[in-house]
Amino acid sequence: MDTSYKRVRTDLSKEDKMSLGSLEIDETHPIDIAEVLAEFHNWQFNRVDDDQLAMTIEDQWQKYSITLAWCGGDETLRLICTFELDPPEDRLSALYQTLNLTNDLVWCGSFSFWNDQKLMVWRYGLSLAGVQVASQAQIDKMIIEAVENSERFYPSFQLVCWGDNSPAQAMDIAMTKAYGRA
Repeated sequence: MDTSYKRVRTDLSKEDKMSLGSLEIDETHPIDIAEVLAEFHNWQFNRVDDDQLAMTIEDQWQKYSITLAWCGGDETLRLICTFELDPPEDRLSALYQTLNLTNDLVWCGSFSFWNDQKLMVWRYGLSLAGVQVASQAQIDKMIIEAVENSERFYPSFQLVCWGDNSPAQAMDIAMTKAYGRA
């Protein structure tokens, strides 16, 4: 296992949340904010250009490639989170049905499958029209939600592609978001 990647900290302690909230970010450009957050979380990242940041985050099921891009034309911060998925051709119809069921359960963002690239994709766009500024909490939540949703539905995608489960059966395994601590 490559140890250069860090796990997403979705179970931040009160002290961690306070220190995240106390980050002093003077920049208003959303990619500058995302870069500071990547450094804070020790996520591997690369500033592709002024308006784009790429990072890799490893969690329980996968390594997720995340790209944040600022589109000034429509004033939207776009997030794309991808992971590899190469299902058998005869299971694509079931996978697409599962994607429809999955997207019915999520409100912010959606999944799609890019067959040519063999990638499962989580997409989300944060509109900042009217000279709005994204907060560090908003961008942090976008990234964490992308990974959490990918983790939540990854087993369902696996079951429908290689377990010969029906889409409804595969969705039964989708983990719900846990609240509280044991």
